[in-house]
Amino acid sequence: MILALTGGTGFVGRATIDRALAAGHQIRALTRRPQPPRDGVTWVAGALDDPAGLASLVAGSDVVIHIAGVVNAADRTGFVAGNVEGTRAILAASGERRFVHVSSLSAREPQLSNYGWSKHAAEALVAADGADWTIVRPTGVYGPGDTELRDMFRMAANGIALLPPPGLVSLIHVDDLARLLVTLAERPGAHTIYEVDDGSRLTHAELAAAIGRAVGQRVLPLHLPAALLRLGAKVDGLVRGAGAKLTADRVGYLSHPDWTARTQYRPPLAVWAPTVTLADGLAATARSYGIAR
Repeated sequence: MILALTGGTGFVGRATIDRALAAGHQIRALTRRPQPPRDGVTWVAGALDDPAGLASLVAGSDVVIHIAGVVNAADRTGFVAGNVEGTRAILAASGERRFVHVSSLSAREPQLSNYGWSKHAAEALVAADGADWTIVRPTGVYGPGDTELRDMFRMAANGIALLPPPGLVSLIHVDDLARLLVTLAERPGAHTIYEVDDGSRLTHAELAAAIGRAVGQRVLPLHLPAALLRLGAKVDGLVRGAGAKLTADRVGYLSHPDWTARTQYRPPLAVWAPTVTLADGLAATARSYGIAR
């Protein structure tokens, strides 16, 4: 098959390309900047706000996998541009092709954050489309090459974990998510939403301890109230600007008590099951950061 990908230069996109090529598929991948040549991959110049580029991307393809999105923006307008209008544009370009849409677990609680609201709004656009679509809501995605959890690993290496209020959390390894996306591209399926994680249901403190084991350090968990997290977000914004990992918008959903996939929304085992254990995945991720002991 020929798979058209948005977000192919990002963390999840790179893993999905690797998986698709291993399965024998051809790739057409959208990119804003020139990329190194790669067998089986056609890089298509363009962006989500470029109709001509999107038309070129999907030309000759069998399935569209929409991975690109905005995870951090200054305000709702930024999330609308990247997640809502970007999805609208790629849907328009895709026509009747099968459409696999990467959303977020945060879409089920749109009132908590602008990010979750925008992912929920994007899902509504996909669901209103007449084509054959599947929506995937992953929980936190991690693995070698990830930058979102790097701060947690660094803190753990120093024996501390600053955590949101107590709640449940789960993760999914990027290789498992990529395998699911390629599997769904291969399987026509009518109008389905899947929530996916690795099957773990951990408290934040248990996750911090697991990361500690990956870096060879006992970790002291410190739960912070939402008000203190909001203060921390202001500080992170002042220090790292647009590169801040803790933002006011993220405080809303970080404080939610349960970010695990719901049983009734999990893919059937005949379609997909996670294979990377949390311990193995965290250990590999720690090694990739150069902080494993």
